[in-house]
Amino acid sequence: MAVARPHLHGARRRREEFEREALPQIDRLYGYAVRFADDYSQAEDWVQETFLKAFRGWHSYQPGTNIRAWLLTILRNTIISHRRRTRRVEPVDPADIERYSVYEQLQETAPEGRFFDALVSDHVVDALRRLPEKFREAVVLSDMEGLSYAEAAEVLGVPVGTVKSRLFRGRRILQAQLCEYFIQNEGISGNGARD
Repeated sequence: MAVARPHLHGARRRREEFEREALPQIDRLYGYAVRFADDYSQAEDWVQETFLKAFRGWHSYQPGTNIRAWLLTILRNTIISHRRRTRRVEPVDPADIERYSVYEQLQETAPEGRFFDALVSDHVVDALRRLPEKFREAVVLSDMEGLSYAEAAEVLGVPVGTVKSRLFRGRRILQAQLCEYFIQNEGISGNGARD
């Protein structure tokens, strides 16, 4: 008579829980990674490493909490660790932030929300990639991943106020970059009317 080994049942249950909870998030994590990677294969490597780390640390996940935020934290730490090893530094000049303000000519005709919704293209992706990383993280987590300020703060390891500040500045920079493109390519005159 064979006796079931308790650790085998626990290992099977752990794998099944992981597959049920974590694996459905793979596309979202890949989408996040692509926004910070130099190429698609690098993003794939980061996501694979994230899932390996998540499986090894599955015992630390609290069921019922936000699995996506937990996995995004692991992914973000994986990216940071990789960047430290490759010594990639992305300096941010605070003086540059203020020059990216909302353009007066579009404030009345294209409020921020409608403006971003209307301009989904490669230019948005390019503008997002040019965004300084700390602002890009806040924009991606909040606006693209739909995390709350508190969840984004948890992923980034910063206070909620810092997330709000980075999100505000990141949106302003994006809006300025996209306004410049829109004005140059869509023929908007200085008074907000189409030429």
